[in-house]
Order: sequence, then structure tokens, then C-alpha cells
Amino acid sequence: MFDVEAPPPPTLAPEVFDRLRKDFTEKGPATALDRLCRELRELGDYNALFYALLMKKRVELGVSPFPTGAAADLPKETHEEYEQAIREAGRLVGNHYLEQGDLPKAWFFFRMLDEPRPLIDAIDKYQPDAEQDPQPIIDIALYQMVHPKRGFDLVLERYGICNAITTFSGQDWSRSLEGKQHAIAQLVRHLDDQLRERLRADLTARGDQVPEDASVRDMIARRDDLFADDCYHIDTSHLSAVCQYSLELADGGPIGLARELCAYGERLSPTFKQEADPPFEETYRDYRILLDLFDRVNVEEGLEHFRNKIEPALVQRSTFPAEVYVNILLRIGRKREALDYAKKYLSDVNRQTVCPGVYDLCQEMRDYEGLAESAKKRADGVNFLAGLIKAGKTH
Repeated sequence: MFDVEAPPPPTLAPEVFDRLRKDFTEKGPATALDRLCRELRELGDYNALFYALLMKKRVELGVSPFPTGAAADLPKETHEEYEQAIREAGRLVGNHYLEQGDLPKAWFFFRMLDEPRPLIDAIDKYQPDAEQDPQPIIDIALYQMVHPKRGFDLVLERYGICNAITTFSGQDWSRSLEGKQHAIAQLVRHLDDQLRERLRADLTARGDQVPEDASVRDMIARRDDLFADDCYHIDTSHLSAVCQYSLELADGGPIGLARELCAYGERLSPTFKQEADPPFEETYRDYRILLDLFDRVNVEEGLEHFRNKIEPALVQRSTFPAEVYVNILLRIGRKREALDYAKKYLSDVNRQTVCPGVYDLCQEMRDYEGLAESAKKRADGVNFLAGLIKAGKTH
């Protein structure tokens, strides 16, 4: 549908220049400009059309006709009208390029106007055929964050999950947290589909009749020998990466499918299980228990599991399990408990943590006395006194 490698437009024929000169001589610049715009539109040279339209407005305003001159050089009283002409010309030309299917050239104009909506709509409809290179569209959609969801889908559809995982890990998602959630969800769904398909094929080859709606967990429970002799069904590096990414899934995402992937990972041979630091030293099991918590499954058991990792890690001078635990409590809505554990284990931590800091939590919960006590542990006189003042203490 969209040709992102359209050939350059043809050039104006010599006789057109003769007609332009004749119109200019006999009827004036306005008539000649109308002809030029008409000829360029029919020719399909929309880039030149844009500048011709600007020249037309400049002539109407009685200023220098050269359209590449700075708008600031025009008389102040003409600025608003000329800027409106730029917008109208940009939209006109941008839409012509969209009609041609040339999204990169259309984006040049809509980006100039800071009007991404026409590109978003066009990218939504973009379906490259097998011969087309979708990379220019991926660049606009994903790397320029015009439509990161569709851009990531194009990577996954055209280049596969390995490339998509690499793309995800190298992408700056700070400009689109919604796009990041979409990307993680797509990776989880894609890997779950792939795993179910391969498990079904394995079980069928072994003579099992697998129900159509069988989940990963259902299938791996059918036979104990599915993992014998270090057997696996999908690339274990893909599984490890996607399970780790899935810990960032928000409520409403495919957390249930991510739990299935982790359950599969738990059954793998130790050969394919990576070592990690607490609280994720048993990676797939710990990930699955955390995702259970996020899905509000076995909540108290899950909290105890992660709570029990805090103090052993402190012996090794690591507060990371405590930081993770505070985040878990915040995620499931237990803010007061989160503050209590932060004060207990993180009050004297004077560095960036993966969870909100004690000062921030105290202020959010209006526990200014607690803030002062935490500041005292850090020998932080400024925040100590600020906490006392806010708490209303005068002695």
C-alpha cells in the first residue's frame, strides 16, 4: 500500500518555463504563480509545490519572493498570516505525500508543523508486503516515538522475537511508558504462542491428544519426561529476557501468561537457569511468585517469601531485597507497610534506591516525625530540622 522508496518526481518540461515567462510578462506574478503551483501538483513534485505556495503568499504580502528566507526577516505585521500559510502549505503537501504512500516525506512536513496525528493514522494502516523494507516506517514509528506500539509490532512481525528483544532492550522508553507496556505485553504473548505451539507438537508426537485450549501449565503437567536430557522447547535466552521484562507489566497486562512462562522456566534443567542476586536467586521461581503477587494470587505466601530474603541479604550488606519488598507493598496498595519497612531497613541508605526513598514516602504519608528520625540516622541536619518543623515540634 505504501511505497517508501518512491522514485524522484520528474522535472518540469522546458515549455513550462516558456509558459511561466509568458504568464508573468502578460498577466503578472500572481497568474504565473498559479500556473507553477498547478504544474507542480500535476507533476507530483510536492516538495517544490510547498515552496511555490510560500512564494505565492510572500508575493501577496508584498515582501521578498524567495521562500527560503527566514520568516523573522518579514515585517512583524505579516508574521501571523505567513505562519498560517506555512501551516496550510505543509498540511497540503504532507497529505499529498500520504496519498502517494510516502510516509517519510509526509513526516518531514507534519513534524515541522508538530502535527503527528496524520502519520499516526497512516502508520496504523501500514502493511508492508514481503518485498518492502519497513525500516523507514519503523524509524518514524518507534525510534522517533510517533507510534511506538505499531513500530514495535512491525519489528516483531518482520524480524522476529530475537530482534524484537534486542530492540526492546536498546530502546529509550522514557518517552512512552504506554509503548513500553505494549512492547512487553507483545513479547509475552508472542513467546507464549510459540511455546504452546511447540509443546503441543512435542506432546502430539508422543501420542498425547492435547485440548485446544490447553495452557503452558496444562501441557507441562501432562508428562514428566518433557524436560528429560536437558530438553527445551524455545530459546532459553528469549525466555529469560521476556520473563525478566514481564516483571514491569502493569495491572491489566498479560501477567497470567507471564506466570505460565515462568512456570515453564522452573521445569528447565539447571543448565538453563542463570544465577542471580537475591531476591531473584531462583530466577524463574522468584519471578513467578512475584508475578503471582502482582496478579493477587497467594499474596500472603508471596510476601512471606520475599520478606524472608531481607535480613540474610543485609548480612551481605545488600539492601536490594528490602527495596524490592517496599516496591511490592506499594504495588499492591499497602503504603503504610511499605513505609514501615522502608524506615526499618532503608533509613540510613543515603543513595538512589530502586524503591521510593524514605524521605519521599514519609512526606507522602505525612509522617514528618519519621522523616526526622531517618534524617538523624543519616546525620542529615537539614532534613531532620525540616521534619521537626513540619511535624510541629518546638522542643
